[in-house]
Amino acid sequence: MRLKFPKAPIAAAAGLAALALSAPAAAQYRDEIRNDMSQCRSGGGPAIMVTVDGIKSSQGRLRVQSYRATSGEWLAKGKWLKRIEVAARAGTMTFCVPVPAPGTYGIAVRHDVNGNGSTDISTDGGAMSNNPSINIFNLGKPSYTKVGVPVGNDVKSIRIQMRYM
Repeated sequence: MRLKFPKAPIAAAAGLAALALSAPAAAQYRDEIRNDMSQCRSGGGPAIMVTVDGIKSSQGRLRVQSYRATSGEWLAKGKWLKRIEVAARAGTMTFCVPVPAPGTYGIAVRHDVNGNGSTDISTDGGAMSNNPSINIFNLGKPSYTKVGVPVGNDVKSIRIQMRYM
């Protein structure tokens, strides 16, 4: 005896199965998290402990984002891995940014001084891991090779210096 099944439910089930299998790939990007310093305790890695120096005011929002340090992902729209966004505090702030696995990552920091969500060149600040030179020729996007930070299974500590116009 041969059973007959309607084709539409089978196609729908196959489509849902394919979507479920592809979800982890999409889920690796755009993860907004809180600044949980407990993830940067000894043995808590892989993670990057980011100390940001030179924050000029306690106005607006500070955003820290991690990326894979590759030509296809560094500062590419929608390719950030983790984002922490908090109220800015003048001086120095420290963040714990977990990373998915050992590898090479870049960190981008932005201080939106007036909190409008747009980049205002004359007032907002920015910084990147390894403090690369930023100028008119690289338009604020230095090569991934200049910002890459190797991270093993432990916590890697870095310092980033904010820059303002």
